[in-house]
Amino acid sequence: MITKDEVLELLTSTETYRVERTISTSNMDKFCEAICAFANDMPNSRKNGYLIIGAHDDGKLSGLKVDDALMKKISGIRSDGNILPLPTMSVDRFVFP
Repeated sequence: MITKDEVLELLTSTETYRVERTISTSNMDKFCEAICAFANDMPNSRKNGYLIIGAHDDGKLSGLKVDDALMKKISGIRSDGNILPLPTMSVDRFVFP
């Protein structure tokens, strides 16, 4: 599981094949593409990928309020059948000032 400090570090790093940031909360195609790319791990890094929702490309937070409905929607990507084989993933929420 990732920690809040690790998320802060990812926010200040550049976007890479392991980190995708977005302020969108409805672009499920974009989310699925990112999760699929992380699962494929083309560079064979064997490291986790992170989709950070609520952050601009430059790492600044958008002020997004994440509710249970959004958490459920994102969690549903794993088992909705659009990504096969099913990816291993977890969904976490972090609150920042």
